[in-house]
Amino acid sequence: MDPDRLSRAIVDLVKLVERLRGPGGCPWDAEQTEATIKIYLLEEAYEVLEAIEKSSSPDVCLELGDLLFQVLFLARLAEERSEFDFIEIIEKITEKMIRRHPHVFGEVRVETAEDVAFNWAQIKRAEKGALQAASSLKSVPANLPALLRAHRLCERAFREGFDSLHVGAAGLAPPNTGQIWDRVQERFEKLRDALAEKDKDLVGEVMGDLLFDIAGLARVWRLNAEDVLRLANERFLERFEEMEKEQISCPGKRDHQPFDES
Repeated sequence: MDPDRLSRAIVDLVKLVERLRGPGGCPWDAEQTEATIKIYLLEEAYEVLEAIEKSSSPDVCLELGDLLFQVLFLARLAEERSEFDFIEIIEKITEKMIRRHPHVFGEVRVETAEDVAFNWAQIKRAEKGALQAASSLKSVPANLPALLRAHRLCERAFREGFDSLHVGAAGLAPPNTGQIWDRVQERFEKLRDALAEKDKDLVGEVMGDLLFDIAGLARVWRLNAEDVLRLANERFLERFEEMEKEQISCPGKRDHQPFDES
């Protein structure tokens, strides 16, 4: 990487955002606030995910640029209020990453990725203080997509030394996959009973517990339930489109034939 080119590129983009927000700039950009921009930040992040899943390097490059623009725009809004600027953002994240990687920038020794995760949790507790550490799961953003939040809650509980599917039982070793599967099967049985009772509230409660446990099972297998479901959505869409094409090419076929989701 060319440091001079990098410096010029960052400065040019920062100046571009400043121009858009400044006198003679863009009227639309000048009216934006954090409240109006935050949704675009989320949309751009999802477009990055989509480009990654499609394995399209040009699209990933473009979408990352769009995401970076949103970050710079929010930094500019804060700078206008004399709160912080983009330089401070870079400095603080650099300091944080050095502090949380003592096995790279310090003398700490680690053997596995799990060691890194536990060290990270301990360092984060020390940074936030004991009071915050007691409720560390509350720092998982509430507005994350539900399955992604379930994954993060399971992950955070495990890092804090708890089996995420049996919170309250201490244990630093990953829970046995067989035990987790037994737990999932138990949820299925409870769901079957709730369906038989035709209790809508109970069905919803048990179904939620089942989804949470499946997210925990995915985590143990080093999967992310949000990603797994997103890919399943795409497979469903592809099969549905194939079915539509078949109906168009064979208009005599029955309109309401069953759709195989397997």
